[in-house]
Amino acid sequence: MTKLENPVLMATIGGAQGLRGEVRAKAYTADPTALGDYGKLHSMDGRSFEVLEIREMKNMVAVRFRGINDRNAAEALNGLELYIERENLPDEELEDDEFYYADLEGLEARDDKGVSYGTVTGVFDFGAGDLLELKGPGKRPVLIPFSEASVLEIDLEAGTLLIDPLAAGLIDDPEPPKFTPDKAKKK
Repeated sequence: MTKLENPVLMATIGGAQGLRGEVRAKAYTADPTALGDYGKLHSMDGRSFEVLEIREMKNMVAVRFRGINDRNAAEALNGLELYIERENLPDEELEDDEFYYADLEGLEARDDKGVSYGTVTGVFDFGAGDLLELKGPGKRPVLIPFSEASVLEIDLEAGTLLIDPLAAGLIDDPEPPKFTPDKAKKK
């Protein structure tokens, strides 16, 4: 039984694949077939899973774990989420402008005047780009775009994000643009 201190979601198991114990899984890694490169995967109930074989399928991977040898055992894993410890993720492979979602959670979002807009409580991608969920005391959660226009600087050491609240959609433009209709010349 393994209790994870700082878990990072790596995959969600779907249904069984075939008769030999393979499962379909949605991997949350840049390379889905690298799921086994991070060591043993763990479920929140304390079980550990070692990847024996992995192959890419359309939009997911087929995985065979040690000890899961038949369809019934594979079907029992349906819906299980698999995690690793954050410390097992390779930091040296990240570019300067790359971050793990897990590292962004808990950062405080502030503007250039020091006004806090809450802390990052989640990072989501619904298909149109990454979104950060911010939650402040007594405030409803809000989603802002995780883009260079909205998030100007990330300081993991200080635990803060420098944001542009206007670009993030958190405030209204103090000076809306003046509308001037085109003047067409009539002949």
